[in-house]
Amino acid sequence: VVLQDAGGDGMGGGVLAEPIFLRGKSPWSKKLLEAWWSYYADGFAGSEREALQQLLLGMHEEERARRVRILELDAVIAAGNEVAASNARAVVISGEGRAFCAGIDIGNMGALAGGDPTERMMTRTHGDGTTNQWQEVAMVWTRVGVPVIAALHGKTYGAGLQLALGADIRIAAPDTEMAVMEMKWGIVPDMGGMVLLPKLVRGDVLRLMTYTAQPIGAEQAERWGLITQIAEDPLAAAMTLATTIAGKSPSAIKAAKRLTALAETGTETEVLRAESREQAALLGRPHQMEVIAAEFGKRPAVFKD
Repeated sequence: VVLQDAGGDGMGGGVLAEPIFLRGKSPWSKKLLEAWWSYYADGFAGSEREALQQLLLGMHEEERARRVRILELDAVIAAGNEVAASNARAVVISGEGRAFCAGIDIGNMGALAGGDPTERMMTRTHGDGTTNQWQEVAMVWTRVGVPVIAALHGKTYGAGLQLALGADIRIAAPDTEMAVMEMKWGIVPDMGGMVLLPKLVRGDVLRLMTYTAQPIGAEQAERWGLITQIAEDPLAAAMTLATTIAGKSPSAIKAAKRLTALAETGTETEVLRAESREQAALLGRPHQMEVIAAEFGKRPAVFKD
């Protein structure tokens, strides 16, 4: 797990020369997350710190460990909740190793099929009673109040694809492959994919990918709307974009995320009223006044949370 604060001293003003690296047998372990947040609280306290964070949901070098394991689901969810509760202004999610995430650990399939699948799948345990554990892995990122950027490379299959779909923006390396892989194992997408995919692709594309489980390359994924853009170094591109976003008005960015989310599902009347409500809450407020002052002063804006 690698998390990075944009303020060299935790108070703003540049990017850390070295990210904070936490290593362990389980790359998404809750203990590592708790250790980092303890470090963060002690070493980077302060309401004015720049809170751009890089969250590399690290994958172990072995193929098996680059797949999502059942025991790691709660750690991913916890990471999303921790970021949501922080002063982060942008989030980058990336995977280490040869792939972003190749899907679930198939060794868990027996455990998934055992017991009472109906009770396990239908019980709403997360998201204020809207999701189960598996769905929350992707959906938790949609509820983070700031932009989430996924930096993709290599295999992005099944659970990995749905995790990536939880981001606002996906920047992918040319070698990225994406697949709705569940049909290969005789199941259907069940981690929020059927909520998130229809917002990005046409119905026939959704059906083709779901029915066949065939991987597609980065260029095809970009044409179909799954990828925002292709970059030789997607992590560097994602960090540059996140830095740009972090320099904008925090309250306006959060309002824009709320508004665009509503625009995808709301009625015309709901969206028009939301536009007016969000704008009224921004006009003349400290963040907007700082944007104006910085623009006329030809200097970077400095926002106080």
